[in-house]
Amino acid sequence: MKLYTYHTPERTPANELPVCAIAIDVLRATSTISAALNSGAEAIQAFSDMDTLMKVSDKWAPELRLRGGERGGAKVAGCDLGNSPLDCTPEVVKGKRLFISTTNGTRTLQRVQDAKIVLAAALVNRQAIVDYVLSQEPETVWMVGSGWEGDYSLEDTVCAGAIADSIITKLGVPLAEVAGNDELVGSIALYRQWKDNLLDLFYLASHGQRLVRLECFADLKFCATPDTLNIVPIQTSVGVLQALSH
Repeated sequence: MKLYTYHTPERTPANELPVCAIAIDVLRATSTISAALNSGAEAIQAFSDMDTLMKVSDKWAPELRLRGGERGGAKVAGCDLGNSPLDCTPEVVKGKRLFISTTNGTRTLQRVQDAKIVLAAALVNRQAIVDYVLSQEPETVWMVGSGWEGDYSLEDTVCAGAIADSIITKLGVPLAEVAGNDELVGSIALYRQWKDNLLDLFYLASHGQRLVRLECFADLKFCATPDTLNIVPIQTSVGVLQALSH
């Protein structure tokens, strides 16, 4: 197994795909996707633009759909939800399809949608993702951060490092045997430095500071706490994620 970290979808190699692609947008799209599926949402359908989201979701009965839209950290007007995982309670999402478009995370899902296996990961479901990857033993795994509008983000990179560190530990192999690129090594180093202070790291991160200005303190705490959800969001058709059946 070879593991690769890419800080943003723009940094992935052109005209290539891995066997398994893991989309990461810790603050907050993949945390929200994981929370919604954990609360019983029927599926998550991701869109890079709001116009397409509105057109597609119009075909669904209002009682079976929710529209989630976020730009710049704030909820898009006319949507039921923004991009907060804490809003995705069973009372709100159970049995419904969440149509979602966010600033960064949905672009990442779109970039890797043609990989054989597409997963959505955050710190909250790190261990569930690790266990699934180990069960599948894919030859190549890309962990693709969403960043912020094309730039590097600390929170996505530390999550990639957390996943990689756990996989390597479980495999019991040297880092050199599985590291596919320099970014993978760097992401593990970042995780090992900050693993006991992830919330502090999130407060340092530029997007963490953006969410602080929006007073999203509870969201930051939720997203910085690893292994709270035993859920594997997996792409079942292009752009559609559902909870892996156990």
